[in-house]
Parts: sequence; structure tokens; C-alpha cells
Amino acid sequence: MAHYRYLIIGGGMTGDAAIRGIRDVDATAPVGLIGAESQPPYNRPPLTKGLWKGQAEEEIWRQTDSLGAELHLGRRAVQLDPKNRRVTDDRGGAYTYEKLLLATGGTPRRLPADPQGISYYRTYRDYRDLRERTEEGERFAVIGGGFIGSEVAAALAMNGKRVTMILRGDGVGDHLFPPDLVKFLNGYYADKGVEILTVDEVAVVSRTGVKQGITTKHGRTLEVDGIIAGIGIAPNTQLAEAAGLKVENGIIVDEFLRTSQPEIHAAGDVANFYNPSLGARLRVEHEDNANDMGRAAGKNMAGEPEPYHHLPFFYSDLFDLGYEAVGDVNSKLSMVEDWKEPYREGVVYYLKDGRVKGVLLWNVWEQVDNARKLIAERGPLKPDNLKGRLPA
Repeated sequence: MAHYRYLIIGGGMTGDAAIRGIRDVDATAPVGLIGAESQPPYNRPPLTKGLWKGQAEEEIWRQTDSLGAELHLGRRAVQLDPKNRRVTDDRGGAYTYEKLLLATGGTPRRLPADPQGISYYRTYRDYRDLRERTEEGERFAVIGGGFIGSEVAAALAMNGKRVTMILRGDGVGDHLFPPDLVKFLNGYYADKGVEILTVDEVAVVSRTGVKQGITTKHGRTLEVDGIIAGIGIAPNTQLAEAAGLKVENGIIVDEFLRTSQPEIHAAGDVANFYNPSLGARLRVEHEDNANDMGRAAGKNMAGEPEPYHHLPFFYSDLFDLGYEAVGDVNSKLSMVEDWKEPYREGVVYYLKDGRVKGVLLWNVWEQVDNARKLIAERGPLKPDNLKGRLPA
């Protein structure tokens, strides 16, 4: 049985960042990491961005093995016993710990019928599989117009593939963006050769040899070489729930990222934390949160208390457009649009109860910190007060 002062469950960006946080404080103590993937930790954003634009694969690896931690890869933790501070994996391996971090991430949501052959795109293995399909295949279907779907569709189209997007809503990013920006993006993707089927969804998926067939609820039929679905993830809370930890839309943590068992911390996609700027609890599934929260958890575990009050941002590249977003970017909120050039460069503010809850920086750069300051303002703020606030 292996014993570690610090044990991390989860081999993603958060787990790697946590080891770095531990090493900032404690350079020598035994650290173990259990990861379900057979690959060591890597940067996930290039899977839908840089690797399709010529970035070398060797650049995505985070070199976690240089941090003096023991990596137990290709193993899934299946039992957590907080009383005895013991973890068991799916191969029967057992580990004990003094401090534990749950960085278990999330599992892609699946279609109700869930036929074989659909890629629920999330991992390096998913990227490699899709790359292999694109070497011979020419036509692909992308289900979902959110973060993953919009990026994968753009990446495939930029690599000369014919792409059809099947969206339940009105268009690309309709849960994030103002209606006119969504309308613009629909046309923009069409101009890049992407066909978009809106207010529709997959009804039947079939296979004939290496080809896959799709029939939508509106009766549209497609024959494609691959189907990619990006319809969100569900946080992996099963281990925490079975161990009696408090769970509600993720694992509940305090400002020091401790769960309801103080020697167990949680961070990354799976952690539900309170953010003072928004005055609300959040669960965030993006790179900035994985890195900052993971590092903060590692420092806290190693005895250097650091409250996690960080308001994460996220970013995306859509062909030659790009954006950064901070806070609650939700198209159900009131929105104030401030365009320098309509749909090419500008800022969208998201308001509720006289306060800015989120900021979309559309082809506007180096304003994330100013956006955070604006969100932290108590208000009240009126829409007219926001014109020209950013760039600051």
C-alpha cells in the first residue's frame, strides 16, 4: 500500500497545477496522483484550438513527471474511505494519505440514444481518433453550438472538411451571446463553409460500413465520416457522494477549497465554490479556473492558507475571431452592447439587479482585469453608464 502526504485524484490540468502549488510550499514530501487517462497531464485547450492550426503535439504536455510526484496512470479511483484516509482504484491498488485533493473533472453528457461511433470530444485520445478520421474522411457532423462544438466545427472547416452543425437552439453560442451576434455568427460560419441546422436535433444515428448516417427530427438526412458531440459535461461527484461529502452541482468547498471533510480538498471542474465578486456559488469548467484553483488547492493542502476569491475567465477562437469572457456570461441576462465595429470588435455587458455580472470582450484584449474590477463594483449601474467603460 502506497502512502503519500498529498494524494491527488485526477490527472488533468487541475491535478498538475495542484502539484505545482504543493511544490511551491513543500519541495520534498511524497506526492501521488491517480489519473484515469493513460497519458500524463496535458493542456486541454489545444485539442480544439492550436493542434488544428499547426501547434506541435509535444508542446501540450505539462511535464508533471519533473515535479517529483508518482503518477499512477490508467487507473480510476473507485472507493474513498475518509475515516481511514484510504483510496482504492479499479485495479485493486490501495493508497493512504494525509491530505487528499479531488480533481475528478467531469464526464461528457451523451445523447439519449447514445449509439456507438459518436465522439464526445474531451480527451487527447478523442483528438487522435478524430485526426485519424480526417485523414480520409471529408464530411463531419457536429452536434451542439457551445464551447466545444463551435471550436471543433471551426477547426475542421479550417482543415478543409465539410461540416454540418446540428443545434437545438437558434445558433452558434446562443446561450452566451446577444441575438444579433448569434445571427452574425451563423452567417459567418456559413461563409466559412459550415452548414448550420438550427432548432433541430438528432433523431436517429445509423452506420453503413465506415459511414454514419443521421436523421434529424425535422427530417434532414446526412451521411458523414464522423460525428462529434459537444453537449456539456456532468461533474464526477460519485466518489465524493459515496464518501459522504457534501455535493450540490459539484463538490461543495469553502474559501480554502476544503470539502465537508477538512483534510479533503476539491478543485477544478468538479468544485462548487463561492465567489465574492458575484456573490454566488460557481462551478467553472475552463482552463483559467483549473490552473488557478488547482495551484491554490495545492498551497492550502501544504499549509500555506490562500483563500480562493479568483473570478475565472475563459476564451475561445472561432476562425479569425476571438473573445475572452469573465463572470456570468448568460444570454438570459440583460445585455448592453458597445461595439466599436459591429460584431468584429466590442464589449457586451451582462446585467442583473443594477450590477454587471459578466463581460464579453469580443476581439478586445488585455481587459480581463478591468472587467473583473467592474464586476466587483457594488453599483447600481445603469446601461448608459457602461458605454465606453472598457477598454479602460
